[in-house]
Amino acid sequence: MLEISTEEKLKERIKELSCLYDISKMISGNVTCSEAILKEICNIVKVAWRFNEASIVELKLNDFYFCTSELPKDSNFQASPVFIFEKESGFIKVHYPSDNTTYFLDEEQKLLDKVALEISGFVEKNSIKEKEKQLQRSVERIDRLSILGEITAGIAHELNTPLGNILGFAELINEQNIDRQVSQDVSKIINAAIYSREIVKKLMFFACEMPQNMEVVSIKPIIVEALSLLGPNFRKAHVSYELIFDNPDLKAQIDNIQLTQVLFNILINSIYVAPNNSLITVKVTSDSENFFIEIADQGSGIPEEIKSKIFEPFFTTKPIGEGSGLGLSVVHGIIKSHKGDIIAIDNQPTGTIFQIRLPLNS
Repeated sequence: MLEISTEEKLKERIKELSCLYDISKMISGNVTCSEAILKEICNIVKVAWRFNEASIVELKLNDFYFCTSELPKDSNFQASPVFIFEKESGFIKVHYPSDNTTYFLDEEQKLLDKVALEISGFVEKNSIKEKEKQLQRSVERIDRLSILGEITAGIAHELNTPLGNILGFAELINEQNIDRQVSQDVSKIINAAIYSREIVKKLMFFACEMPQNMEVVSIKPIIVEALSLLGPNFRKAHVSYELIFDNPDLKAQIDNIQLTQVLFNILINSIYVAPNNSLITVKVTSDSENFFIEIADQGSGIPEEIKSKIFEPFFTTKPIGEGSGLGLSVVHGIIKSHKGDIIAIDNQPTGTIFQIRLPLNS
């Protein structure tokens, strides 16, 4: 290493301390880890090196990459790895052009190591805060759905008996009636009552009030049959589908009918939003404890501001008369009763992926 005078050493120590102070001050004053902050850290580091006019700072962190100026074809550099939660996720380097005969200082390497630690701590702290926010939103959503479930169960029970009476008496009147107009009117009452009972059934699904028949069954035939039954829907919408199984012999303890209901509701929604000649992909994977179903469409996607509401009963983006707003709430209720979970994430480049996790054994 190059020998330098005591005065120069003092100047370098001052620059190093200033560098750490400036980085620490900036990090403590920002709650989110943005690209702008990471770039500014690089600019601060550049100034701290002995020959900062020639130095170039390079930072790579997962998908983020930044260089204070264009790198030459050949260079000499010092480097420090950046670890995020004990996993090497990138590096920070300080370069000098290879034709520069200047040597790096040992103290500069130590400084670079400290900067890498500062970046690691900042990113980890930001990640933990973001996860805490997501967890809080998830808890609030679960509480809201739990309250809705209790209200919904009460509504369903209260409506079930009068609807049964309406349907029974309407059918009795229809049997004894000989007037054509009355028969037509009674038929409308019967159809409306049957439709209302279906709504009640969906409400009870959402509230987990429907009895379950849990059996160990093969998963692939259930999904194949659901796709086959929806074949006319796919053809009418000019949409195709692809089924991917990593284990065709996969078995799990589930309610066959309720899983079919889940598949129907999600697939019908996916077909509804899918553009002509697009593809809906159904992918099934598993591990030692769970199996996973992903249903991906190429529609317009779900706006971020309503993602937390899509599983609530009566919430729908469809025009009046085209949806009851109970399809996804039924899906949520069934999956919850199977001790699983479901989320909706963005598909790339466009569309939505519904990710379902269900235990292999309840």
